[in-house]
Amino acid sequence: MIEQEVLEPVATAEPKVGVPHRSTANQTLNEDQGHWLLAKMGKKVLRPGGKELTLQLMGKLGVTPQDDIVEFAPGLGFTAGIALAKKPHSYKGVELNEEAARILRKKIHGPDREIVIGNACCSPLESGSADKVYGEAMLTMQADHRKAEIVREAYRILRPGGLYGIHEIALTPDSMPEAGKKKIQHDLATTIKVNARPLTEAEWTAMLVAEGFTVESVMTNPMHLLEAARIVDDEGFFRTLKIVFNILTHPKARKRILSMRKVFRRYEDSMSAIAIVARKR
Repeated sequence: MIEQEVLEPVATAEPKVGVPHRSTANQTLNEDQGHWLLAKMGKKVLRPGGKELTLQLMGKLGVTPQDDIVEFAPGLGFTAGIALAKKPHSYKGVELNEEAARILRKKIHGPDREIVIGNACCSPLESGSADKVYGEAMLTMQADHRKAEIVREAYRILRPGGLYGIHEIALTPDSMPEAGKKKIQHDLATTIKVNARPLTEAEWTAMLVAEGFTVESVMTNPMHLLEAARIVDDEGFFRTLKIVFNILTHPKARKRILSMRKVFRRYEDSMSAIAIVARKR
């Protein structure tokens, strides 16, 4: 139904789909952004906490054959493949990017499997139509007011008692001063070419609670997206070799990727990946 493999290295591949949402669809892909660069080098797992945290998130969501599930910004379907392996009653992916949606539709097909062009902050889905909603590596890339709008939209389309899962970047500690937050945001934006605005764990949970959710699970993982051990764990040994070869043979890409890793290492003690599962009250 859906392939776990995305595209071949050095081709258009899975975006992290965390670009700022606009009110219109047909958004173009920006290959200058760090996640696209990594994808072009062959990396298919682009979530902050890696495959490990994605699997923990999906485990806590507990998708069953009775569930109607919605994924915000599914990219090219890495996590969708995990969800669909549980054979949910229905799956809808809400994707703003027309190019990504076109590739997704080649991989996700069959009865009650649909990719909808729309904005996660104001989707075309009916209220109370889903049992589980999730989105990864996309709220971090939104302004704070847009984050709240997307969380509110998840609440709207969930049935009472439904679960909402997120997987994002968190700042630590909760008491980090505003100057420290702005410095990290600036350095991330400069390096990955996306206006990343991560929150602390307390701020993420407070946002969910403010929109009517009850937080049930909080999971974290180090922000080791570009560390060798994480890459091997996420991609497997042979794909890692392909990624390394592609990086070594593309000097401009190598320079950018090393700069990204430098920033991640600089703030290793101040950033982590976070996954949260919350229930609609």
